Amino acid sequence: MRLTEQQQSYLADVRRACAEIVPDEATRLRLTNDDADLNADAAFAALAELGLLGVSLPEADGGGGRTFTEECLLLEETARTGVPVFAYSTALTAAQSYLKWGDAAQRRTVVEGIVAGRVESVTFTEPSAGSDLASVTTKAVRDGDEWVITGRKTWISFAHLASHLLVLARTADTGVRHDGLSLLMVPTSTPGVRIEPIRTMGARMVNDVYLEGVRVPAASDVADVSDASGAGSALVGEEGEAWRHIGRGLAVERVIIAAMSVGGAQRALDQLIGHVTTREQFGAPLGRKQAVRHRIADLATEIVHCRAFLYDLAGRIDDGLEDELNTEASMAKLKASEVYKHTALEAVQLMGGYGYGSEFGMEAQLRTAIAPTIYGGANEVQREIIGRGLGL
Repeated sequence: MRLTEQQQSYLADVRRACAEIVPDEATRLRLTNDDADLNADAAFAALAELGLLGVSLPEADGGGGRTFTEECLLLEETARTGVPVFAYSTALTAAQSYLKWGDAAQRRTVVEGIVAGRVESVTFTEPSAGSDLASVTTKAVRDGDEWVITGRKTWISFAHLASHLLVLARTADTGVRHDGLSLLMVPTSTPGVRIEPIRTMGARMVNDVYLEGVRVPAASDVADVSDASGAGSALVGEEGEAWRHIGRGLAVERVIIAAMSVGGAQRALDQLIGHVTTREQFGAPLGRKQAVRHRIADLATEIVHCRAFLYDLAGRIDDGLEDELNTEASMAKLKASEVYKHTALEAVQLMGGYGYGSEFGMEAQLRTAIAPTIYGGANEVQREIIGRGLGL
């Protein structure tokens, strides 16, 4: 992978920041435990203060105006070092919809917030509408100059940290499942928004979101929607056209997940190598055993392949080819997340009791590594997308 001087300088800045946030293994274990989201605000603030967030977002909207490749460098490095900024990936994903379909006020509100270290949440899925988003039942009904939103969302990443929810709701019942869906920008401080955590096998990331008669503005003649008082239009894009909107731009989300998965896999591999080079059994380090060495060699090779594919796609996104990468982005997300999970599982196995014990952190990495095979479109769905892309 060849980086420009600007990208090399940015990566050096990111590495220095990560080293300051996570100076030692004890800090890493504390920041990546099951309550890691409690530490996210401080990590976000540190990265924002150094001007490291939102570098790929348009300069005209308050972003850095630089490359998506640099964004991937940040995502990979923070995942590799254990800096708890998983929520940043969600914010970047939400930003794609605002940048493509939102008005100027919405774009600036979101971009400036991300640069300052605030979180945005994609609020699409429901109890009966996970991979099948066309089954969404949350409704937004027009009442004068407002939309009134009612429904329940579930498995919503980082809603508890977010400034806004990007809500997928049905604004018209046309009898066609994919029609009549709209996107709305809802400040989390709006009356009627209730967010409750869902306990998972890893760090707290997901929530139930209850929208109980939530009122947001329908008019578009006011400046922004940065607070709950009703400034600007909440509608993102054209009314009833959300299916078309969300069907495009998903390549970036999948590449984002791939970047974090590559970083997570590298972190697990680094810890495993550190263990087998110092842990002695039968008079020699474990890493001297051919069976161990060969398994680690396979893991390292898989990660290098995923990284090369990741930055190839990132470069093509920088070249404006995002809309052509739907199939390959699914491949990258699928492969990188599976390699992450496999690497963490192998690390637990090869570290033995030290992998299984909670005080050493590897079992927590394994639990975290399962998540990217599910969110952002389960890997079973990614295989379907790839199959269709191949004409099957």
